[in-house]
Amino acid sequence: MINLKEEKCLIAYFSREGNNYVSGRVVNLPIGNTEVIAKMIQEMTGGNLFRIETVNSYPKDYTETTEVAQDELRANARPELTNHVENMDSYDVVFLGYPNWWGTMPMPVFTFLEEYNFSGKTIIPFCTHEGSGLGHSEKDIANICQKATPLKGLAINGSRVNAAKKDVTNWLDKIGIIS
Repeated sequence: MINLKEEKCLIAYFSREGNNYVSGRVVNLPIGNTEVIAKMIQEMTGGNLFRIETVNSYPKDYTETTEVAQDELRANARPELTNHVENMDSYDVVFLGYPNWWGTMPMPVFTFLEEYNFSGKTIIPFCTHEGSGLGHSEKDIANICQKATPLKGLAINGSRVNAAKKDVTNWLDKIGIIS
């Protein structure tokens, strides 16, 4: 069991508002799906939120964004980030949120993971998706953060994020998170 009264928690997430694919069509989201889940986790755990953002923004158009994301994945790119966690050493537990892009995390999340030493930390992934779940992102996290302790991730369908509070609560309970 992880007692968040004793251990400091960070909720780091990458999310994209605007044109997104939801339930078979492109819709305009005022808040990205992953951010919705990140804020639920923050409300339930009291952890600190940290948004992973890139220096070069993704296109507003959904199809253009998917093309850029696929090119980044093929190139194994590491997009530059705009901000950094100043006190990463002070966190014991890191929730890591992202949309599933091409079977894994968006490449900015790879950049984020490679910027810090996660040795001895617990990493808890969560993602939003439109049918592909966590893909191979949990394996990718384990490969990058070999000295961290990964816990079982949560995948929430993007069309269900606003009704996912019970799913998030059940997941936190199942993985032993107490506040």
